[in-house]
Amino acid sequence: MRISALIVLFLSTLLPSHTFGQFTGPLDSEFRSISQNSVSSMEANGDTLWVSPRLNFSIPTSHEWFVPSQADSVLKGRGRVFSLAISQDTLIVGLGYNDSDAAGNPQTQMGIYFSTDGGDTFSLSGTDRTLDTLTEDNTVIFDDNGRERTLMSLTYGGSEVLASPITVPQQSPPFEVDFKGDVIFFAGWASGIRRSTDFGETWERILLPPTELNELTPEGEYNFIFDPVTPSQGSINSQVIPQGWRNFVAFSVYIDRKNNLVYAGTAAGLNVSDNALTAPADSIRWQRVGYDQNRRNGLLGDWIITIRQNPWNDELWLTNQVVQGNRGEQDGLVSTTDGGNTFRQHLPGERINDVQFDGSTIYAAGDNGLFISHNNGDNWRQIRQIRSQNTFIRASARYFSLAKTNDKIWVGTNDGIASSSDRGETWSITRTNMPLEGGNQFQEDAPSVKTYAYPNPFSPRAHEVT
Repeated sequence: MRISALIVLFLSTLLPSHTFGQFTGPLDSEFRSISQNSVSSMEANGDTLWVSPRLNFSIPTSHEWFVPSQADSVLKGRGRVFSLAISQDTLIVGLGYNDSDAAGNPQTQMGIYFSTDGGDTFSLSGTDRTLDTLTEDNTVIFDDNGRERTLMSLTYGGSEVLASPITVPQQSPPFEVDFKGDVIFFAGWASGIRRSTDFGETWERILLPPTELNELTPEGEYNFIFDPVTPSQGSINSQVIPQGWRNFVAFSVYIDRKNNLVYAGTAAGLNVSDNALTAPADSIRWQRVGYDQNRRNGLLGDWIITIRQNPWNDELWLTNQVVQGNRGEQDGLVSTTDGGNTFRQHLPGERINDVQFDGSTIYAAGDNGLFISHNNGDNWRQIRQIRSQNTFIRASARYFSLAKTNDKIWVGTNDGIASSSDRGETWSITRTNMPLEGGNQFQEDAPSVKTYAYPNPFSPRAHEVT
């Protein structure tokens, strides 16, 4: 749909008096641009950057953005990129979508993409591999309210732990993926933590401790039900459904390759394992660190959305978000150098979505802009609005994601991508462009136009400027 100049002038009269517009003449509009302006995930390797939601990538010496030719799930299907992990020529992509056919349009898993040739070809590990399968060995029982429940059995150490099988992809998108060699982990919310030891051919469900426990070891004896989808306490056949279900729903996972540690972030804190890379699933040890309102050097909140590690000094950084909000929790950012025994607290009260590093310079992307520290988090500078010479990220934009290439920091927002090669002093901004001469890599038969307006349709309340 086109917007005439008359409509644009009319809309501009609806803007608040403090907003402004810029006109720079014809803009460069490459045939190959990013697919959407809202970029929630990005990862880099060397000078190559990959971004969501349609798996666009940029390469050195080119200002254009490309799409892999064989990624049909995102190019032709409804799949979108929820997470990325990159190492040399290996690319692992967590795929999902919003299921418009289900109540509430839940975020839904599509599977995991794998590429070992830099994105030239992809294979898909679908939900038939990553979700649980019901068998004749499942246990059918009745809970305290007389409702029938079907449970599966997981062996852990010397215990048989009953678990609610996760057999549908809704509410199980791969929010984070990470890998080392052939071992891959993903955090899938209702699916919890899943692991593959054969590069995605098969997957297994990984048990985490309930919130009532601070550790889980195969030497212990346990009598609880592993249920990530029933947020109520009770019992089934004298086995406890713990209030600790919050530690069964996972949002983030990270592998410390140097020390061979695996970190899992949930709605109940941080879980650390020293053998999850190599041990059988029934022998993985976990230590859990949760929010404690009496600790001044602890987590700011229980919900761990993002886990990253600074290669400069190996410090681990976690984003904290408020889950319950009635125990003194705060949004913010924390860092630890001792595996989670103690934390430094940063930016309390700010909803931080991602963190990235350039030596002692720390970047934090949040709902209220970009935060930069040049002294390893001791002091912070807030950039509420990123501007370039020609344009700007709108003032109310949310900053979702960060990545570091060899010479640039990249910021993904819901209003485009910003990049800087001088640690945030000056910026360039990339948005989806419509070539005036018509056609682009997503719609080759797009018509030629004299002008176009973004956003379209436009709302002064939602978008501020056009």
